[in-house]
Amino acid sequence: MPSLTLSEITYYRSQLADYPDAIIALDEIVVCDGDLDDAAINLALSVGQTPDRTDWLEGLAKRYRVEICQENLINELSQGHIIPVINHLMTTKIGPDILVLPVVLYVLKTGVDEFCSPLNLKIT
Repeated sequence: MPSLTLSEITYYRSQLADYPDAIIALDEIVVCDGDLDDAAINLALSVGQTPDRTDWLEGLAKRYRVEICQENLINELSQGHIIPVINHLMTTKIGPDILVLPVVLYVLKTGVDEFCSPLNLKIT
């Protein structure tokens, strides 16, 4: 269960001041005591989606995997730069913009290399 501390939330809030959907997502993460899964489910419900399992955020993140795991975005995330990744994912329209930040934070908390490793498997 990935979660954020209040200091992490404060840090991201200052970085994402120009992203209203990200601020709404951060507010929900605060309400959920830093729990990314709970916040993502609440946000999904608020935009008419119907999360049907407790690991719903993991499943949502997997839908973004091909986009997130592009070399340039992996490099950005590895350096802690989330804004280029958020901008890119918002343009893809894979899901509602309000869910992009929880997905990106989930990937960071999971570990970018671990998250992207299924795409590096080669079938022999």
